[in-house]
Amino acid sequence: MRFKKKNTRKWWAGTLPMFLLAAVCIYVMDAENITKNTILDAAVTAVFENLGYQAVQSCIPVLVYDASDLEEKSIYDYLAANMDELLPIYGYTRGQEIQTALGSLGVPGEADDSCGGYLDDAAAVSGELLEENALRENQNAASEELDIQEIKNQSSSQASAALQGGKVQKFSRQKLNDFDYLIQNFYRVDSTTTTNSRQLNAAEMLAKDMSISKKQESPQILIYHTHSQERFADSKDASESVVGLGDYLTRLLEDNYGYKVLHHKGQYDVPDRDNAYSRAAPALEQLLKDNPGIQVMIDLHRDGVAEGTRLVEKIGGKDTATIMFFNGLSHTTAQGDIGYLYNPNLSDNLAFSFQLQLAASEYYPGFSRFVYLKGYRYNLHYLPKSLLVETGAQTNTYQEALNAMEPLADVLDKVLSGETRE
Repeated sequence: MRFKKKNTRKWWAGTLPMFLLAAVCIYVMDAENITKNTILDAAVTAVFENLGYQAVQSCIPVLVYDASDLEEKSIYDYLAANMDELLPIYGYTRGQEIQTALGSLGVPGEADDSCGGYLDDAAAVSGELLEENALRENQNAASEELDIQEIKNQSSSQASAALQGGKVQKFSRQKLNDFDYLIQNFYRVDSTTTTNSRQLNAAEMLAKDMSISKKQESPQILIYHTHSQERFADSKDASESVVGLGDYLTRLLEDNYGYKVLHHKGQYDVPDRDNAYSRAAPALEQLLKDNPGIQVMIDLHRDGVAEGTRLVEKIGGKDTATIMFFNGLSHTTAQGDIGYLYNPNLSDNLAFSFQLQLAASEYYPGFSRFVYLKGYRYNLHYLPKSLLVETGAQTNTYQEALNAMEPLADVLDKVLSGETRE
């Protein structure tokens, strides 16, 4: 829109004197200690009499007030108390800082051999910036932390309520069909790759039947660890690693839900993590050949985050590490589709992780952070129901990670038993 110059002159002709008058009033009050009401009455009278009053009221309403507003406080206190009106960006920025802080509570960022890092480098930086800001703005941080904790407590109480059986919240299926809404609420897309509404179609992903029968005598579920050496903040030995989590998840799925589970403990990140996925591939192929009844593959990991980040929710009264589902798209922004990493089961892999993410979000809000999408394949191509899941991070205790296996087993059962299908 183009404004005529004469209108601009009129606006400044009316408002500029008001700015000068306000400045003079404040200066005189401070320098001469003149009675507040005397200066205020003069300022208000001048403002009302000036033709630019309406402009001031519209653009800077905090400069227009009643004398009674200042009876028990100074002009400086008044301006500070009404700063959100004087500078609306101030209030908006404070709100954004709280949202950024909340977001950083669930952002990982550790590099990982062939994966090239599960998240962008910015993820780890965000956690560091959060700590830096807290030190630099210590006084303001106290009230903001209360706001953040209140939101987290609400999420934790909701997650605890899920253990009683029913859904805590329900996402509109109509909204899920909006690609932007879907991405914003359920996914994080790595900068190395891209996706679109054809690939992530909520209606199509939810329509896929991911259920399996529990009557089978041979193993139906395979649990393994591409990175078997991943441990936790207080792990004492190899038994308190992701392999220990696999043992507990196996018991839960078998004893509580009636599945037959094979827990494979092969080590593919020894002596180092380089090419761990390639080293694991032949063993996985042999396991599937020897156990043709396997219908579900779960690669159980532990994530890496900035040292100041804690991935914890209170679920069932227990401090519980949060999880993250992970998919490779066999597609990078630089290369496009990667032919030598073709995944014939990609659409089913995405449907499986999405159904699990939706179930986790509705029954245990806050437990699963999001589904992370990256460019490569990660051995998820072997079966339609192949899953890579990150449990907590190096900053979690082993017990917090163990506690996560309970809601994870329940969410797996809800999808694999067909309970979540509508």
